[in-house]
Amino acid sequence: MKKILVTGGAGFIGSHFVRSVQPADVTVLDKLTYAGNRANLDGVPHTFVHGDICDAELLAEVVPGHDLVVNFAAESHVDRSIDGAGEFVRTNVLGTQALMAACLDAGVRKVVQVSTDEVYGSIDLGSWDESAPLAPRSPYAAAKAGGDLIARSYAITHGLNVSITRCGNNYGPRQYPEKIIPLFLTNLMRNRKVPLYGDGGNVRDWIHVEDHCAGIRLVAEVGEPGEVYHIAGTEELSNLELTERLLEACGKGWDLVEQVRDRKGHDRRYSLDDSRLRALGYRPEIAFEQGLKETVRWYAEHRDWWDPCAG
Repeated sequence: MKKILVTGGAGFIGSHFVRSVQPADVTVLDKLTYAGNRANLDGVPHTFVHGDICDAELLAEVVPGHDLVVNFAAESHVDRSIDGAGEFVRTNVLGTQALMAACLDAGVRKVVQVSTDEVYGSIDLGSWDESAPLAPRSPYAAAKAGGDLIARSYAITHGLNVSITRCGNNYGPRQYPEKIIPLFLTNLMRNRKVPLYGDGGNVRDWIHVEDHCAGIRLVAEVGEPGEVYHIAGTEELSNLELTERLLEACGKGWDLVEQVRDRKGHDRRYSLDDSRLRALGYRPEIAFEQGLKETVRWYAEHRDWWDPCAG
């Protein structure tokens, strides 16, 4: 049986990935920051290691013996990176370097570096393909771009079999309520106002977390060393349009929407061309309407999960 190490595996996307590869032999390495939650892995067979990907000595103990390493470990919230970028650089850049070095030393057969469309900046029209230049506009995006470049350098310089995935905005169960969908849902379910940045015209491409994990699994199987693969969403919406759908799903009105000052350097639009991955057989399976309905139901039924961490 393939042995898989999932860093950041107690987080939102990482825990879904762990669930998606069962019954593989999985080790989860997670620092358990505010967004990491061991409850995300309840009922899922795995070995858990509490630790930091910046800890080279720990990595030297944990990484050997694994066939596949998938790196989800990251600081990921743009607002937090604006307030303080240091931890983002430490984890997303230095942590990635430490992990790549450990994988190289251990002779890991395949590594996947999980990244984001935000490394490209903002695009008014059309969609980025994998050859688009990196032009990050937030400290978070810049740190992720740095980690991606480090990962690619290990493929080019050292021959490490590492591929990079970049994805749009994820949604689904067990997402920490700081991102827009769970933040708005948990606020609306408590009859609290939701903060809509600026004019609400910022556009994002939405993908269900299970479709994202399917794309990562495919790249883990057939991705080429040093190559980037996009995993695009199924629904492109402005934040205003998304807010309307969330209000409707919760049976609430616009009186609970509070327009607030826009985020500094707020990217206007993201859009990925995922033709390369689709050529390998990838197809998303969860339509946004269906996925959102199921996500709303999950948050409504699992207040015990989100109530302790909702603001």
